[in-house]
Amino acid sequence: MLKALGKTLFGSANDRYVKSIGKVVEQINALEPQIQELTDEELKAQTDKFRQQLADGQTLDDILPEAFATVREASIRVLGMRHFDVQMIGGIVLHRGEIAEMRTGEGKTLVATLATYLNAIEGKGVHVVTVNDYLARRDAEWMGQLHNFLGLTVGVIVPNLNEFERREAYASDITYGTNNEFGFDYLRDNMKHERSQMVQRPFNFAIVDEVDSILIDEARTPLIISGPTEDKSDLYVALDEIVKKVPEDWYEKDEKTKNISWTEDGIEQAEQMLKDAGLLETDNLYDVENTQVVHHLDQALKANIMFKRDTDYILKDDKVVIIDEFTGRMMDGRRWSNGLHQAVEAKEGVKIEPENQTMASITFQNYFRMYPKLSGMTGTAATEAGEFWEIYKMNVVTIPTHKPVSRIDEEDEFYKNTADKFQAIAKAIREKNEIGQPVLVGTVSIEKSELLSQYLDKEGVKHEVLNARQHEREAHIVAQAGRLGAVTIATNMAGRGTDIQLGGNLEFRIEDETGQMEDGPEKDAAIARIKEEVAGEKKKVLEAGGLFVLGTERHESRRIDNQLRGRSGRQGDPGLSRFYLCLEDDLLRIFGPDTLFAKMMNSNLEDGEAIGSRWLSKAIETAQKKVEARNYDIRKQVVEYDDVMNDQRKVIYEQRAEIMDSEAVDDVVVDMRHDAIQALVYEHCPPGSYPEQWNVEGLKEKVEEVLGLTPPLDQWLEEDQVEPEIIEERLRQQTDEIMERKFANAEPGIWRRVEKSILLDRLDHHWKEHLATLDALRQVVFLRAYAQKQPINEYKQEAFSLFEKMLDTLREDVTGILVKSELRVPEPPKEKLPDLPDFLTGHIDPLTGLDNSNDGDGSEGQEAQFGALAGSPRAAAGPGGAFVEDPYKDQNISRNALCPCGSGNKYKHCHGAMR
Repeated sequence: MLKALGKTLFGSANDRYVKSIGKVVEQINALEPQIQELTDEELKAQTDKFRQQLADGQTLDDILPEAFATVREASIRVLGMRHFDVQMIGGIVLHRGEIAEMRTGEGKTLVATLATYLNAIEGKGVHVVTVNDYLARRDAEWMGQLHNFLGLTVGVIVPNLNEFERREAYASDITYGTNNEFGFDYLRDNMKHERSQMVQRPFNFAIVDEVDSILIDEARTPLIISGPTEDKSDLYVALDEIVKKVPEDWYEKDEKTKNISWTEDGIEQAEQMLKDAGLLETDNLYDVENTQVVHHLDQALKANIMFKRDTDYILKDDKVVIIDEFTGRMMDGRRWSNGLHQAVEAKEGVKIEPENQTMASITFQNYFRMYPKLSGMTGTAATEAGEFWEIYKMNVVTIPTHKPVSRIDEEDEFYKNTADKFQAIAKAIREKNEIGQPVLVGTVSIEKSELLSQYLDKEGVKHEVLNARQHEREAHIVAQAGRLGAVTIATNMAGRGTDIQLGGNLEFRIEDETGQMEDGPEKDAAIARIKEEVAGEKKKVLEAGGLFVLGTERHESRRIDNQLRGRSGRQGDPGLSRFYLCLEDDLLRIFGPDTLFAKMMNSNLEDGEAIGSRWLSKAIETAQKKVEARNYDIRKQVVEYDDVMNDQRKVIYEQRAEIMDSEAVDDVVVDMRHDAIQALVYEHCPPGSYPEQWNVEGLKEKVEEVLGLTPPLDQWLEEDQVEPEIIEERLRQQTDEIMERKFANAEPGIWRRVEKSILLDRLDHHWKEHLATLDALRQVVFLRAYAQKQPINEYKQEAFSLFEKMLDTLREDVTGILVKSELRVPEPPKEKLPDLPDFLTGHIDPLTGLDNSNDGDGSEGQEAQFGALAGSPRAAAGPGGAFVEDPYKDQNISRNALCPCGSGNKYKHCHGAMR
């Protein structure tokens, strides 16, 4: 009560914070008249002025007001758009490393230009992260005009760029790209063997667009670079055939977590089926030898029972393509791990790609936390403010809208079953369509969108379906969803990045309808007609009530529902939103209230009857909060486990960087060799033990295996007071002498490159093997909970132990290779005659002066190449074939320079040939 009263009197903490930023906006506005008086050249010169101020000791905060005023004025001149005051507030929030929550249609793309420009002045690089390639290209091209005008360079990172193009893009002041591309480039860079091959610069500042989609929704899935292992296609197919025969009472499924487990009876039956198929190595299903078969059997069962076509994946060009559960987009190139993708491919009967082994991986949480300053923007972040702070230490600031929101959000309507609900939805859409009100329908899967499409076909309503199958047409479909009478069905509206403007998107219509036309009066007339039509349609749509957003069911996350709702009522436009629900919806069925609620609904509702109440809406919101809490726990667990690996990853990547930057790594190699020898001796001759307790034979074998030496250990042991330290010292001395001889007999530069190459190669190899071991450990460590142990603590201890073991193995491996290797200098190549210069070949008739030769390669090209060129020797021939004098002989022209006559040939092959 007191909290609500305090909020009414003094405003919320967010309101007070936004009000405090208003003082900075007043300073920016006060500078506007002064900046407006600058010429274009003077405005461009502002960037150099700011750089000088920073060099003189001022901070970014000091120059912020004038820099923001400069960007605002440049935007007016270049883009024809002036930043509103609320957009200035958003820009300040981004610069401070916070999340700006701004409603859809408030111009977040333009807001980002303020913070990107200010932070790019330092020259350390700014990354703008988008959710798809289309938005990265669009924003780089669109906002790049503004940045280029102010003297900054802009790059874009999209798939299929070569190394040079990527390096050039990252070297730009501002770089646009997708979260996946940035993350994968980081991993690829840390697999390179030369610093010059790396494409990224040190991290500085990043702005993440649709920050909730990238840092929350996608945070459960780590980025993984992997390489193929052996082909096990026959095993996948055989297990798929077995699983397809499994009855329902052999397993139990948990739809909340998408997990499935065998019953006790099911295990026995499955074991017998595997025996009959000859797939078991031993008779007992859970023997170590059968681990792989059991693992892939579980994955085959999960693929067949829990993963559904057109919901979790689609078939495209005979390939299984994952559908992002949050955005409804196809995730080309992304594959499920641990053999799950292969199990789905076997289920669908398409070509099975080999399973991959992890070579490098990182979560988005740990990737983006490497930026010294990170900010984000989205329309919906407040519901996840706690997670943003706990994981990323980013504060969420809700920015007020430029104009008050006038959208009406109606109560949810509940129906008994899916058929009744979809009939009601189709009827409501037809009614709105008849009065010309555009309708945007949000569904949670492709299956539901295509089912609704069938209902609308029956009602005779013309409509567009936007789902993973129409991915390429996405932006164009969304752009025109606000046209008069338009009906658009979308699987998910998260991060679509294109405004739905009432009456239609003018720019897209002009591009679609006049893109093929040449500039001229005809094109100008078409553009004028389109503008008139869009203005007329907008007026009619406003009269009809604006955009009607209809949700076919509630999503697991309230943010996704809010994103859908936020598509209506942009910039103060009127709008309407309503959700239709039924007892068969996944959210209610899996997470909803108990069976008593379901019984009440079933007994009190007639077929086709709807009910709506605040109590029911509250029950749905409670269910959503449950799911959000569960998903947060999953993401928190993911980052907890990756934090363990992240500490190790930092050590490995920092070590790699030091090796790459070093001219020579001989000191590192010597330390590794000495440590490896010490470990060998102490393992077999523990300090403080008696000589008779030492494992001398084991030490002999290990020394020969690792070092390739057969030292007189027995003789050494016969000496009085021999200690492990003495044995270690003598082994060190022997190996040091061997390495010194190798170094003396080889060119120093070559030997240093060999050491560096071997060190990096073995480091990468053992790190890859370590990642595979950690993956396997993570799969089984949860079983330790049955022994009353915390899995995460067990994982930390085991992972640390495995890391130390990996480093020991690495030292042994590098030492063994270098000590036992022989550097052979290749024989010098046989002496060969030097290449002849490019002579001008010809076959000139001495009487006529005509060239009768062909080109040197036998093609009919000499006449065209030389004879017909103005200024060539033949063209310069006088009557009777006699050559005229070289007109350029007194100009002191280099013989390898182009001939001044314009022939395109070297002077020595043209007029210079007359000398």
